Amino acid sequence: MRRGSTNTVRYRRAMMLLASAGGNRVPVIAQLVQADEDTVRDVIHRFNQIGPACLDPRWAGGRPRLLSPDDEDFVVQTATTRPTKLSQPFTRWSIRKLLAYLRKVHGRVIRIGREALR
Repeated sequence: MRRGSTNTVRYRRAMMLLASAGGNRVPVIAQLVQADEDTVRDVIHRFNQIGPACLDPRWAGGRPRLLSPDDEDFVVQTATTRPTKLSQPFTRWSIRKLLAYLRKVHGRVIRIGREALR
């Protein structure tokens, strides 16, 4: 296969499965594809469970969000509302003032940092 013509993860997983089908043992396959033995075992077990779909990686989208969509809407609604309408003694929000207000709102637990709020 030419370099860049296919997904390298998919290609390496296919090589693992072909080597396993050829009767090679896990340590030999791991050395062949330069992977950890546990990774080779995981790919083989996953192939036995779901078939060729195991060739596609299932990477997660990163860290789970701390804010629910409802909380996010509440933060946006609060940030776009004048502070005087929310009984605050100032006319404009700063990041610190908005963060302090969100943390003391009763009935809701808003877990958000200053940079995320920005």
